[in-house]
Amino acid sequence: MALDGAFLYLTAQEMRSVLIGTRVEKIAQPSKEELVLTFRLRGGSRKVLFSANAASPRVHFTELALENPKSPPMFCMLLRKHIGSGKLLSIRQSGLDRVLSFVFETVNELGDLTTVTLVAEIMGRHSNLILTDAGGRILDAIKRVSDEVSSVRTVLPGGTYQAPPGQDKINLLEEEDGPVMARIFSARTPDCAKAVMQALSGVSPVLARELVFRALKGQDIETGQLSGYYKNRLREEVAKLRETLRTGKAAFTAVSDEEKRIREFTLCDIEQYGAVKEKRRYESPSALLDHFYAERDRVARMKQRSHDLLKLLVNTTDRIAKKLALQEEELRTCADREHLRQCGDLLNANLYRMKKGDRTVTLENFYEEGSPETVIRLDPRLTPVQNAQKYYAEYRKAATAEDKLKDLMAKSREELSYLDSVFDAVSRTEGESELLEIREELAEQGYIRLPKKQNRMLKAQPPLLYRSSDGFRILCGRNNKQNDKLTMKTAKNYDLWLHTQGIAGSHVIVEADGKKIPDRTITEAAMIAAYHSKGRDSAQVAVDYTLVKNVKKPAGARPGMVIFTDYKTAFVTPDEAAVSALAENGA
Repeated sequence: MALDGAFLYLTAQEMRSVLIGTRVEKIAQPSKEELVLTFRLRGGSRKVLFSANAASPRVHFTELALENPKSPPMFCMLLRKHIGSGKLLSIRQSGLDRVLSFVFETVNELGDLTTVTLVAEIMGRHSNLILTDAGGRILDAIKRVSDEVSSVRTVLPGGTYQAPPGQDKINLLEEEDGPVMARIFSARTPDCAKAVMQALSGVSPVLARELVFRALKGQDIETGQLSGYYKNRLREEVAKLRETLRTGKAAFTAVSDEEKRIREFTLCDIEQYGAVKEKRRYESPSALLDHFYAERDRVARMKQRSHDLLKLLVNTTDRIAKKLALQEEELRTCADREHLRQCGDLLNANLYRMKKGDRTVTLENFYEEGSPETVIRLDPRLTPVQNAQKYYAEYRKAATAEDKLKDLMAKSREELSYLDSVFDAVSRTEGESELLEIREELAEQGYIRLPKKQNRMLKAQPPLLYRSSDGFRILCGRNNKQNDKLTMKTAKNYDLWLHTQGIAGSHVIVEADGKKIPDRTITEAAMIAAYHSKGRDSAQVAVDYTLVKNVKKPAGARPGMVIFTDYKTAFVTPDEAAVSALAENGA
């Protein structure tokens, strides 16, 4: 679902009503293609998110707390130079095109008042954020576009800014019903919704389908087959859309799938899906966009930042798994060592029947019922006694190898379990500081090397904090290092410790504070443990729990690895909504 021009028009109206005449307080660039401008208001401030990301281009107010890099990128520094403390004069939109121009009044290097414009082009993979001076000269762009990339127009410092090529569509706000309807009915497509999209500027597929659905009462009628009655109904729906844009009285609505993920949104109530999909109404366009893109962007951002870690974990896991498979195969070979000892015994008992130079000997195997004959291979270079000793030596070697292999296999399985826990922690990270903690942990374990002058600018995040329905504090570790600290240092002996059974996940602590922990709190804590584990998408997860005093960390164990006794097991179904309802401090 893309942000269309009509929705952007109302978003611009919302921002104008709050920001015109205010000054820029802060400028940040959380990622390569995102900007956040903080405007100073009376009694507070508002943040505006600008995104030129191809998957989620947009401009709107945001309440999200986005982490910024340790050092600001060059484009961010340029913006701070030109529009830092600048006053916002206007927010312009050409018709219903997806281009917004933020015009700032600022002071240049000579101390003179001038204007600078930040142009936000919201056009899918062609999205961009461009800074221009008063004369329309490009100062820079978040995405530079050379003539090798685009034959239509270039976007480079020093060049003259040119607006994106327009589409031959009607601006609903500038044309009356007659020309608008004539354009719709002249479209070369039998599909009414597509005809609306081809005719009207700023109309997305979901909005076009909604207009047609309401006009035709859910019927599937081709454009050329519409009667006068349905043409009039479609004209009325188009007129309602025009009135919505002019008045700003919209119903910002989103529809979600079975997994409660928003799939589509628009500026009016969505009736085309009936009761099949869940609908939610938002008080403003920015509130809808903030919610719609928040989770998607977080996942995409963390995926990008954690790519190298995930690649390392996958490659290391594959290598250890292959090594373990070879060890298991070698162990199966060692399991046949009894045959070697028996061969040695049979040779010792029949030395007189052999001579040096023999390659085989056939003997009665008295270890088996009926003493069947068996053929034993010999080394012709050795005497009969030496051949028997050779079999005994191979037997002892196999026995020693088996013990070593079992030890090596245990270490391999332990390492796989540890890497699995790190993989789970990376998949659940929500910020750069959490990734940094995991990088430091892997460096301590010898998997990666950090720069010698590692400058840790980001503050380590505290454990996730929840509050049970009975009022008990529940703490949840974000990664293995936090798990160790939480369980072995923070928690008290008679606090309750929880962890998913047999799968990677966070350590969870319920602070008893000298009180008996009720069953409801235990169930809620178990649900938190299940949600923050590899089993979060499972229908039922087993969670072990015991007192902290029963949890021990073996000497030399890897981060997050513990042993515990005297435990019980709860079976719960992870529920994101229920877990979120218990969260405190943004957990």
